[in-house]
Amino acid sequence: MKSAEVISGIQKIFDLGPEHLSQLRALESLCFEYYWTEEQFRLGLEKKAFFVLGYEEQGMLVGYLAYSVVLDEMEVLNLGVHPEFRRKGIGRALMLDLMQRCREMNVKRGLLDVKESNAPAIGLYESLGFVQVGVRKNYYPDTREDALLYDLDF
Repeated sequence: MKSAEVISGIQKIFDLGPEHLSQLRALESLCFEYYWTEEQFRLGLEKKAFFVLGYEEQGMLVGYLAYSVVLDEMEVLNLGVHPEFRRKGIGRALMLDLMQRCREMNVKRGLLDVKESNAPAIGLYESLGFVQVGVRKNYYPDTREDALLYDLDF
């Protein structure tokens, strides 16, 4: 993965590692009712099962994107933005950064799922070219909501 990329003097997107676990876990708990534990993040990062991009603004982690890459496929696992920083382009910036990394790694396909009630995320993904390809019924354990499955060819 590439090194930190400065967006402006006070905002940046960078790779998160084990040293960011406490910040990442705190942000995750603000973003979701049903969330990953610090141990899940630690094990995934240590084993390189997934990677995490962070979005920092004025020294504070306000967004993150967890993803995996297997062969020529990428899957978005989680995208979270601090509630006070939503609808400001942070999710889009993280997704665009990830999409550029995927192109550089010759990834051919991107996958993700999203709660059917998450209209802002659905709008973001569709605006980036993702296309709905399926539904997983009662997928999310916290709400029993359906997951909409999205696909993108790079």
